[in-house]
Amino acid sequence: MRKHFSAHIEQIIEESDDIVFVTGDLGYNALENLGLKLGDRFINAGVAEQNMVGIAAGMASQGYRVICYSIAPFIVYRCLEQIRNDVCFHNMPVYLIGNGGGYGYGIMGSSHHAIEDIGTLSGLPNMRCFVPAFIEDMKACLDEMFAQRAPAYFRLGLGKNMPDYLALQNFGAATSANAAAQLTIIAQSPVANNVVAALKEHTYKNKVELFIVNKMPLKGLPDGITASITRTQKVLTVEEHISIGGLGSAVSLLVNENSLPVNKFISLHAEGYPTGLYGSQSYHQQISGLDEENISRIINSYF
Repeated sequence: MRKHFSAHIEQIIEESDDIVFVTGDLGYNALENLGLKLGDRFINAGVAEQNMVGIAAGMASQGYRVICYSIAPFIVYRCLEQIRNDVCFHNMPVYLIGNGGGYGYGIMGSSHHAIEDIGTLSGLPNMRCFVPAFIEDMKACLDEMFAQRAPAYFRLGLGKNMPDYLALQNFGAATSANAAAQLTIIAQSPVANNVVAALKEHTYKNKVELFIVNKMPLKGLPDGITASITRTQKVLTVEEHISIGGLGSAVSLLVNENSLPVNKFISLHAEGYPTGLYGSQSYHQQISGLDEENISRIINSYF
């Protein structure tokens, strides 16, 4: 997804002269095209992420839209004070790009994982988090982010092409409404591809409505999701993020606030490090029950 991200940013900057790209000494073999396009508006701030965000806020205060790029845990956790005080409180158009969200950096361990990032940032004033699952909704998210002159966090992962049976929506993507549906699945981030894989050959695939939510905080349930939950009264949420502050907790709160009738609600989410071991992204997904096999098993439990 990173190269598709870079190519789409290149299209955007060709139409704008107010965009600055600042990297924390990362992005080699992926961002060179942007350096050539932007010239002195492409800045390597070095391994100094807090300073990078402070610089970005200063440039944003002078009318620029500023992209800050690093791997997800470095752009989020190291810079939280600068993001909160310099960017969010002043509502500055600083766009934080976190590559490899969730367990994306695998064997490099917890210092390189970002499984609390959405919860950490989405509660900050004026902040919007974009969490695309597919290449197509990544582009839609980028266009929306640049159209808004406001703080944003953009979580990049290993997304694939969106399956044909999903259609882009203003909240992400969704299947067509299905009067025969008996289960509502709501997923977020590229782990949604595991849901797609689980449903591909699943016995009950025609009895499932699938929704991909790519923006947080979730301040209200889209009409299509509300209608689906009301119809099925069964909900499964899937996300590569801890339960606190993530998609599942947001959906649960909104279900209760809207008094929607739900008989069964399961949240599949990142479980942290219950084994005390580090491995690939697939390993951590499996340990958390986010792998294709377990998702399929959980879907079966609804029928």
